[in-house]
Amino acid sequence: MAAPNLSEKAQTYLHKLCVEIPSRRVGSAGNRAATDFFAQTIASFGWATETPGFTCIDWAEQGADLMADGEPFVAQVSPYSLGGQAQAVLVACSTLAELEQVEAEDRVLLLTGDLCKEQLMPKNFVFYNPEEHQRIIALLEEKQPAAIVAATGRNPEVAGAVYPFPLIEDGDFDIPSVFMTEEEGARLAGLAGREVSFDIRAQRSPAIGCNVVAHKGAQSGRRLVLFAHIDAKEGTPGAIDNATGVVILLLLAEMLADHRGELGVEIVALNGEDYYAASGEMLWLGQNAGRFQEIMLGVNMDGVGYADAGIAYSLYECPDELAGVIRRTLASLPAATEGEPWYQSDHSLFVFNGVPALAFTSDQFAALWTEIAHTPNDAPDIVDPQQLVNVAQALSDLIARLAERMSEETAAKSMSWQGETLPEGSRGTM
Repeated sequence: MAAPNLSEKAQTYLHKLCVEIPSRRVGSAGNRAATDFFAQTIASFGWATETPGFTCIDWAEQGADLMADGEPFVAQVSPYSLGGQAQAVLVACSTLAELEQVEAEDRVLLLTGDLCKEQLMPKNFVFYNPEEHQRIIALLEEKQPAAIVAATGRNPEVAGAVYPFPLIEDGDFDIPSVFMTEEEGARLAGLAGREVSFDIRAQRSPAIGCNVVAHKGAQSGRRLVLFAHIDAKEGTPGAIDNATGVVILLLLAEMLADHRGELGVEIVALNGEDYYAASGEMLWLGQNAGRFQEIMLGVNMDGVGYADAGIAYSLYECPDELAGVIRRTLASLPAATEGEPWYQSDHSLFVFNGVPALAFTSDQFAALWTEIAHTPNDAPDIVDPQQLVNVAQALSDLIARLAERMSEETAAKSMSWQGETLPEGSRGTM
């Protein structure tokens, strides 16, 4: 297929994922529509396709009202928070030491300062969970306030470009909570000791999500695995984060429609990188327990295709020979440079399990996270579709080279075996 047609196809896929589907948050109807679309499209290219499922939470909110001393305060409902309403005395603290001492039971607890410097990891998040975060969560549950108000600043490393960011984003945490700007928090803190009324309108409901796992080539033995997460935060089209990675997988799947041979290729639309429980990642890890030694190379796409930037790729624990093949192949990838390692995406699943990995993102990663990620600005009009075609073509070339090398190694082993001198008495007769 001609490259211009592939570029048009990339735009069509982006429009489907970011415009026609209104939301790809895990648990939503839009998320199910996205995984259905991916599964049906990749199956049409002849890939054997599975959609292993997991339980999750769908969540909806209708805003929050917060009043103190007759004055309204602007607050947003924390993602996955329970709803609730009450009138209670306001107490405030800004440090861990103050949180340890505060009397907060059945009160509205305002958190500011050091306690709100970074988003707290969900209480059951297994990949990264600092002791300080665990201590804060444990204290909040022990103190049992009627509700929590968090005044947060900016923290693009975890929360992207969102301001204010939600301090708590955890469907396993059962104290109703809202968040607000630092400025609004300072205004509210001046009313500590007075009565506050709150009305948080939010509901959780059980839902089902799934990964999409597609296979080509040998179903046992050595394989190459390619990831892109298909989910997105609520409130963003999620074009760069990460519809573009999904589009690359679909373009690649079509390029590899005729792939055969002993190198297995597994394409995975993971579902949950932006979900508090990382459910799709946990499911994939469980299904591959004891099989990581089969994976020759893991590849992840997240944040590729920003029109105002180039492409950055990075290698992790790749043997010299494999790294050489990768670098020689990617030398022809336009606008691509080898960047510094980073671990805030799904290639960490490979790295933490001793699998060589390759990750693609933008060479303006910092700007993306501080200005665009998780906001309405992450829309298809900031994407260069040709970059997506170029990455897919480079991956197709890499897979062809690795498959060829595997075939050569197999042939060499066969020749070596045939040339061995058999022990005396072991030769058969015709």
